[in-house]
Amino acid sequence: ILFLILVQKPMATERPSSFELAKGINGLDKIVLRQSRFRSAEVYLYGGHVTSWKNENGEELLYLSSKFSNLGTLESHGFARNRIWEVDASPPPLPTYSSPNAFVDLILRPTEDDLKTWPHNFEFRMRVDLGSEGELTLTSRIRNTSADGKPFTFTFAYHTYFSVSDISEVRVEGLETLDYLDNLKNRERFTEQGDAITFESEIDKIYLSTPTKIAILDHEKKRTFVVRKDGLADAVVWNPWDKKSKTISDLGDEDYKHMLCVEAAAVERPITLKPGEEWKGRLELSAVPSSYSSGQLDPKKVLQ
Repeated sequence: ILFLILVQKPMATERPSSFELAKGINGLDKIVLRQSRFRSAEVYLYGGHVTSWKNENGEELLYLSSKFSNLGTLESHGFARNRIWEVDASPPPLPTYSSPNAFVDLILRPTEDDLKTWPHNFEFRMRVDLGSEGELTLTSRIRNTSADGKPFTFTFAYHTYFSVSDISEVRVEGLETLDYLDNLKNRERFTEQGDAITFESEIDKIYLSTPTKIAILDHEKKRTFVVRKDGLADAVVWNPWDKKSKTISDLGDEDYKHMLCVEAAAVERPITLKPGEEWKGRLELSAVPSSYSSGQLDPKKVLQ
């Protein structure tokens, strides 16, 4: 699952978005984006949750879970994930693409109850875009629409749960030698020492000042996820492992073996917007075949 808590001039006239409105779990409204018979993505209006991303073979690339962490003073992960979003019929323009992408624009505005908890007016726009090659792109724009002249500050993360074959066979490239905050050690600051991140126990780290590209290598499936991000300096890496999994009610005891959370985030330096200002963050996910060299996965071509 993937979920969350300047204005550019248009490059060309945008065509109407291409999506289907359908009913999902418990009768909730969802948007279905399609590029072929099997290549698709789904996003629920409840929470703006992207709950499915499938490749040309119909394989699910996201892992579905509803367990999240907490940064900030609001409800866990903020309130955006627990609100009903609307389809945005007339969003401000974004650059268009030469390829025939399928996309939908969503918008979230605060309710009266939200304003009691967090007294700031805003507009949160998000485009979910499925490219012709199967790449999934989320572009978020948050604008301060307050009339009281006051700025507001927030942190942000795309909580991306990837489906993997076996967590013990997964490597994350691109975060080596970076500083991180360890959530398992009271957010104490350390420096990553390995040449890649591998998994042998529980991990919950916030990597700081990260590159715009990160690779997640799945040895068994011979597949690499490529995470490209803009406006999001940090990256969270999380897997609960076996003991923590047993304490999570909506996670099977063995499910940790088949999921990995790598989040594009803005945590260390919160974003502040004055009235009328807008922030934009962008995340692009793609899944490509991994190449091999001397029995090891070689992500260099992907990262370059």
